[in-house]
Amino acid sequence: MSKGDTVFQVRSDGISAEGVRDQYADGKAAKVWEIFIGDKKSRTENYRNFLVEKLRENGVRRILDVACGTGVDSIMLVEEGFEVVSIDASDKMLKYALKERWNRRKEANFDNWVIEEANWLTLYDDIQHLLNGGFDAVMCLGNSFAHLLDNYGDQREQIQAIRNFERCVKPGGLLLIDHRNYDNIMNTGATPAKCIYYNSSHTTDIKTSVLYIASKPALVTLDYQISTGKGEVSEFRLSYYPHKLQVFEEILRSIFRDTPSHETYGDFKPLDRVTHPAFYIHVIKKASV
Repeated sequence: MSKGDTVFQVRSDGISAEGVRDQYADGKAAKVWEIFIGDKKSRTENYRNFLVEKLRENGVRRILDVACGTGVDSIMLVEEGFEVVSIDASDKMLKYALKERWNRRKEANFDNWVIEEANWLTLYDDIQHLLNGGFDAVMCLGNSFAHLLDNYGDQREQIQAIRNFERCVKPGGLLLIDHRNYDNIMNTGATPAKCIYYNSSHTTDIKTSVLYIASKPALVTLDYQISTGKGEVSEFRLSYYPHKLQVFEEILRSIFRDTPSHETYGDFKPLDRVTHPAFYIHVIKKASV
């Protein structure tokens, strides 16, 4: 893949003048994203018990979902009785969450559900009015964090974003963050179309491309083809930064210093129970004061 490839043209300005780009700004991916997700009940059952149990055993009540998207995970947590603040950089994705909140506004939990646009690189300052001493948990799931690309070659913006996440977690609280198994993607050159998050019954194909700069993987581009029914096929392209597990864990440890607990799971299972997980999930606790 050369620098002239259109992979370098997916960084639309979106709603952010700078910082995190909105790759969903043209509306194509957002329009069919819930088709790609598949049955929501099946999707959430894949990890509802894990997530809810992990949150409740740590006394979590108030959650910041920094990658709300169309609202699937936030809706699940609101239904479970958590107080949820949801943000996303994509107004095209958020409109689906806003529609669900409006449709269920007569339910107290949904009427109190806070949804806003925000930029990870300025997150702490942007949501000062919502902090109230910090959140019991901050979550960034669904491979969302990998949308933040490495524009300088040293991951400074990824580190800045995670520091903002950490600042939003109150002492003793949790950060839950995940990423695809990019180690395996780079080894095999393929990306599974179905996994713990995406289980659509529609025909789905994902073409995987990896861009190397100075012999280092710098960008993974996924070209999605999703059959939307009646012979129609929707195509869109998304680009991700290929996080390596060991490096990502080191970054988390450097930011969450003196953490009493840092657990890594594969597809929401202990790592010794899954050989090649599609996703790695990190659950890290912030040290108490």
